[in-house]
Amino acid sequence: MGAQEDAGFSTRQVHVGASTATASPRATPIYLTAGFTFSDLDESAAHFATGSGFGYSRTGNPTVHAVEERIASLEGGDQAILVSSGQAAVTVALLGLAGAGDHLVVSEHIYEGTRGLLLDNLARLGIETTFVDTSDLDAWRDAITPRTKALFAETLSNARNDVLDVAAVSAIGAERGIPLVVDSTFTTPYLLRPLEHGAAVVVHSASKFLAGQGAVLGGVIIDDGRFDAAASGHLFPHLAHSDRLGGPSYAEKYGRRARGQYLRESVAPRFGPSPSPLNAFLIGQGVETLSLRMERQSANALAVARWLEARPEVERVDYVGLPSHPHHALGRRYLTRGSGSVFTVTLRGGLDAARHVVQSVRLITHMTHLGDVRSLILHPQSTSHSGRTVAERELAGVFPGTVRLSIGIEDVDDLVADLDQALDSVASVATGGRRTDAGTRGSEREVVVL
Repeated sequence: MGAQEDAGFSTRQVHVGASTATASPRATPIYLTAGFTFSDLDESAAHFATGSGFGYSRTGNPTVHAVEERIASLEGGDQAILVSSGQAAVTVALLGLAGAGDHLVVSEHIYEGTRGLLLDNLARLGIETTFVDTSDLDAWRDAITPRTKALFAETLSNARNDVLDVAAVSAIGAERGIPLVVDSTFTTPYLLRPLEHGAAVVVHSASKFLAGQGAVLGGVIIDDGRFDAAASGHLFPHLAHSDRLGGPSYAEKYGRRARGQYLRESVAPRFGPSPSPLNAFLIGQGVETLSLRMERQSANALAVARWLEARPEVERVDYVGLPSHPHHALGRRYLTRGSGSVFTVTLRGGLDAARHVVQSVRLITHMTHLGDVRSLILHPQSTSHSGRTVAERELAGVFPGTVRLSIGIEDVDDLVADLDQALDSVASVATGGRRTDAGTRGSEREVVVL
């Protein structure tokens, strides 16, 4: 204890035991601390000048860094930036590319939170968005303007399960030096690595499949490290020009790593969506079993989807792993290890049938989440897509009778049995005269919370 042995009670309760013995833990240590000590003034100056070492957990933390390295490796990227949520990952990625007066071209089949971010929040900052059909390559090309700074899409759409042709869309952007940003939450790096097909940036809600256990929130951005100042510098002066103090540009300092370093050093720490080291640790633990879970969940989902497609109560199953899906061939090209675990089922009995199934399942959990080891169910019309018009919902594949399933790792026979008992009594549900052969379309505009 040294000089502390004669110190007062209040001093000892703060300082004694702060220095621990050197050890080599097998699991990633949790550095649950706001900041880190410096050995001398030169070390602190070097940290602020070059970013070396660790000074404050908002700008870097050993636990967070370890998880970032692992995810970057799995995605085949140059570097990863872990943030506090998937929504934060999308926000940081887009704000690292676009500013006031700029323009984005975005797939119309995206997560509702991202859609709201674009229409309500980024629009207030002067960033405009044009939405296009994921599959219409001409629409992507035609929507690009001289102000376009990024293309954005999801690998698998919610709720139709449409597949993004990553190579084709990224090539359209590359014609003008515009990066493609891909939300790969549904597919994870085990099923699909968009950077290998030309995407520039990948984002995930790490709260979902990467963590797997549904206990923590997190997000991650992975940059490909291929920023080309000669081809794209005119679009991104904040990367290619000198900084506000006249110092070297990010491109001069970091070369092809400029975009990722800008996200890490300027956007993420200044907007402040810092991840908790504890959450980072739990995400890292989840990643260790990612391949096992994705393999099992994809196999379970395919079995459940096949079973549901044969049921008389079901009008359609939107799962790209089924030959009946219009993107099945494209899915087989990109998703060679499995088609994921999230898909929608539209029931012939409309809203009443959906309500009955959601409230009748016993094993499958009714909640807003996906990618959990547990199977989950949700009614998109009254929840995730409630802010859209009827026409917009139908375009996304959401009807009154549509339910979304996120299939977990349970024994598939138990999942089928649970859905079987829920569907067996659907025919007896009173539909108030709205039940038809289609049973799902129409002008039902009311939002019904189940």
